[in-house]
Amino acid sequence: MVNTTHRPLPTPLGGTVLRLVGNEAELILGYIEHERLNAVFQPIIDFRAHAFIAFEGLIRGPEGTPYRSPGALFAAAERHGLRQTLERACRETVFRAFARLQLPGKLFINASPDSLDDPAFRNGGTVDLLRRLGLAPGRVVIELTENQRITDFPSIHQTLSHYRGLGYQIAIDDLGEGFANLRMWSEVKPEYVKIDRHFIDGIADDHLKFQFVKAMQDLAETCSARIIAEGIESERDCLAVRDLGIACGQGYLIAMPTDRPRPIPSETMATLLDRRHIIVFPSGSMQTGNVTVRKLVRPIVPVPPETGNDEVYRRFEAEPELISLPVVAGGVPLGLINRHALIDRFARPFSRELFGRKSCTQFMDPLPLIINVDSTVQEAGLLISRSAHHHLYDGFLVTDNGKYLGVGSAHDLMGTITALQIQAARYANPLTQLPGNVPLNEHVDRLLQKAIPFTAAYCDIDHFKPFNDVYGYRKGDDVIQLLARILVEIADAQLDFVGHIGGDDFMVLFQSGDWEARSAQALRLFDERIGALLKPEDVHNGGYSGENRRGEAVFHAIPSLSIGVLPIPAGAFESHQEIASAAADAKKHAKKMPGSSLFIERRRRLSVAG
Repeated sequence: MVNTTHRPLPTPLGGTVLRLVGNEAELILGYIEHERLNAVFQPIIDFRAHAFIAFEGLIRGPEGTPYRSPGALFAAAERHGLRQTLERACRETVFRAFARLQLPGKLFINASPDSLDDPAFRNGGTVDLLRRLGLAPGRVVIELTENQRITDFPSIHQTLSHYRGLGYQIAIDDLGEGFANLRMWSEVKPEYVKIDRHFIDGIADDHLKFQFVKAMQDLAETCSARIIAEGIESERDCLAVRDLGIACGQGYLIAMPTDRPRPIPSETMATLLDRRHIIVFPSGSMQTGNVTVRKLVRPIVPVPPETGNDEVYRRFEAEPELISLPVVAGGVPLGLINRHALIDRFARPFSRELFGRKSCTQFMDPLPLIINVDSTVQEAGLLISRSAHHHLYDGFLVTDNGKYLGVGSAHDLMGTITALQIQAARYANPLTQLPGNVPLNEHVDRLLQKAIPFTAAYCDIDHFKPFNDVYGYRKGDDVIQLLARILVEIADAQLDFVGHIGGDDFMVLFQSGDWEARSAQALRLFDERIGALLKPEDVHNGGYSGENRRGEAVFHAIPSLSIGVLPIPAGAFESHQEIASAAADAKKHAKKMPGSSLFIERRRRLSVAG
């Protein structure tokens, strides 16, 4: 039974006297007063130095209690107004344990924004404690947690300036989750920014997550902040983050939180980071068809059907950018009011006097275009192209399971579709969906920058043009797609980059050591499978008859595959242009050989540049 007796409790750690209710509050205070809180530490690794540069101090409640997890512990403290008292005790517990363990580098401590105004933290008492423990404030990073929204930025500027003046540094936690946003980053100007684990988990295979983190990294370089990727739990994600240029990482793969952490990375971790290859970044070529209308939603506040036309008119006057206003009842969209139609109607003599107080449903379009939020932008574009012309101006309503979400603009829709088409043309071949020249060149540049040896294999289909002329372009496309599937099949998805240069030309950038065997396998598979795309009699005859440009009968051989291979030692080339030229030369030599052929450029010794 809960004890509801009110009584004053002793002042914990120099804080204010509290009057609390219930055994739970006394239990939490008991943990604090009897030092039953436990500090654990999780290291933060520097990917360039291959060393731990910091440790995040975390708190666990007493073993074997319902408050062992920090979530349960802080939720209980919040219920009884003890959160700031608990945070103060957690800081002291972490400081003392960190000093006792004599861990290297910096110490990250979690702090809610309002805890920064705690007198025990702000008045120098914490600095005195650090000095007694032999810790300089310059080794402490205050990590702002996401449990409170910051709205008074002038005040937080003044508070953070005070702490920075004492030597502390600042970090933002969980960017992309909760209340974190780019404004907070620009206002706080932290020395460290932690990317939420949601965007790190699976980043090696998720193009959208990859692009989000890449944008954060680019922004961090602009404002001199260091990015920390949280939640690293797989080797592929770890290598993707490393190769993206992220400064630091944290997660279970690197080390679990423990009360006695290792001061240096494990041998397994060191071996992983020492791997002399780069990961193949996830391609966005297959994602363009998955961009949905959700990207276009504008959450315009709707009006109920009983709203008068005068009120709608005033709304349009107050919001000049508003083109259409949705009418919604009980979450269900009823129609759409067009700005110009309403203003035009009110411009007529006596119209406003006659209709101003009447329901806005009188002037709304009762049959607006409604599109589900999960529809792709391509599907939405097709719907608009087949609908009435006025929908191009009015826009469309966006719903989720029939419930109103917002309004979409046809202008925004067409812009998004156009951008996707441009991106597809630059970054992916529309026939094979393989990366095109831009990502291919970017990958080559990454290999050169990291001084990683690799092998470039230029693949080209022999006798392709006459086949295309005789069998038709559809069969020609089938042959190109056949080669694309074979190259993807023989390549290691984690190490080898397969790109489609254009037409029947492909490039494979091998980091796999057995590139020669893989290339030979591609030749064999092409010869085995090309017959399925030919007429049986042409397979039997080893070719087919056609006409040359002069109209003369010519016998054409069955399409074969030529691969020109260029081994590239570290430092042998300075640019992707040089490599493209040398690989093309190797391919020309392969095409001079009969049938499916592999030519390896060993005729000249590749000298190290510089």
